[in-house]
Amino acid sequence: MKTGLAPADIDGHLRGMPVSSDYRPDARFMQLGPEFSDPVAAADFPQTILRHRNQRAAETVGLGALTDDEWIRHFGRFEPLPAGQPGPLAMRYHGHQFRTYNPDLGDGRGFLFAQLRETPGARLLDLATKGSGQTPWSRRGDGRLTLKGGVREVLAATMLEALGVPTSRCFSLIETGENLERNDEPSPTRSAVMVRLSHSHMRFGTFQRQAYLERGDNVSRLVDHCIDAYYPELADAADRPAALLAAVVARTARLVARWMAAGFVHGVLNTDNMVVTGESFDYGPWRFLPRNDPNFTAAYFDETGLYSFGRQPEAAFWNLQQLAGCLSLVTESDALVAALNGFTPAYREAMRAAMLARLGLRSRGPDADLELVNAAFRALAEGGERLRWEPFFFDWFCGGEGRALAGPRADLYGGEAFFAFRAALADAEADRPERLDHPMFAAAEPEEMLVDEVETLWAAIADRDDWGPFEAKLARLEQARQAWGLV
Repeated sequence: MKTGLAPADIDGHLRGMPVSSDYRPDARFMQLGPEFSDPVAAADFPQTILRHRNQRAAETVGLGALTDDEWIRHFGRFEPLPAGQPGPLAMRYHGHQFRTYNPDLGDGRGFLFAQLRETPGARLLDLATKGSGQTPWSRRGDGRLTLKGGVREVLAATMLEALGVPTSRCFSLIETGENLERNDEPSPTRSAVMVRLSHSHMRFGTFQRQAYLERGDNVSRLVDHCIDAYYPELADAADRPAALLAAVVARTARLVARWMAAGFVHGVLNTDNMVVTGESFDYGPWRFLPRNDPNFTAAYFDETGLYSFGRQPEAAFWNLQQLAGCLSLVTESDALVAALNGFTPAYREAMRAAMLARLGLRSRGPDADLELVNAAFRALAEGGERLRWEPFFFDWFCGGEGRALAGPRADLYGGEAFFAFRAALADAEADRPERLDHPMFAAAEPEEMLVDEVETLWAAIADRDDWGPFEAKLARLEQARQAWGLV
């Protein structure tokens, strides 16, 4: 199957456009055809004011040389990128929302704008929008995004990337000059259009739509598409649907473990917010934990705590069960059950690895690692109101007591509640201890992303149009990303 364009064709389309040889468009999703998406047009915005440009991400897909004017043409006016997908596509999907099935979903305020290959390597990436206007799936919505919502998404994705969580990246944020009415924030409020760069937007709900329509043939097409685009190592699998599910189970377990180690609460773990590549995206009512609290929720409307911090593994597994139900149209259920049964051991192993990474320690074997991880969670709990989530990992990074017992929480760490944790650290070996030489670790406190700071950053923008604190925060998070060195 031919995908994208040959190099000579690309060269012909790129004359006059300042892209590098790393620009490799690949319009693969559109080959699935009209049963999976609808051609749409972006809204015609009264203004296009560039507020955030992710230069590091742009360079990985060959778009780093675009001028700001060119950037706005492509990511504010949505002039198609050359040699790629000819126009926006609103993706079709269904989903369970708080475990109630909704067949009236789809890209209601966004679309897939382009697909590109990443450098280094050749991973397929999507450029997709949020707030780009109405589509056939908007229902009664206006298809817009508030500027505050865009700012919050930039902050969430940047913090998660710094902490080693598989996440979409906010590629672009452009203010659009409209006044929006919203029930959950002071209105009228400013508007924006965002573009995110992510490995995939192939949701569990994409499969659910085809299963709901009893289109087993299209479920099989989706399986083949996902293996071809995202899991080519499964090309020769005897049972391709079961093999795909097993791979998605492993990726999802890794994602949730990284959320838990980061103290992150997504807030809305519906099946249309989970993708087959196991990446986090679409940040609405997210929160980072102030302290260890399994009952902490991010969404004010999550009245039962369905998606609370401690229930995120359960929520992810429930969603995987719904994906398995779709795949049961095209393979035997025993193989799918076997794939689902892999979630618990995969999550346990991913949690062990994620916590060791956050503590900057090498593995000493499963038993010793598990003892240390359990001791760390107990210590976080026993620290109570005095111990915030991020400072704990900052203080104990690379395992040495020296920094922790000389810092602002020394009296807490020296107490009885931390004896078991310190004992579990006794024989630990630091992983890449040279990371402690980064200037960030000389500070008394780490970078955090608690809701009060987010509101303060937004207030500077809303009250004075002062983007300086927001930009300074992003710069500090980039330094944190380099200092932690998490992957």
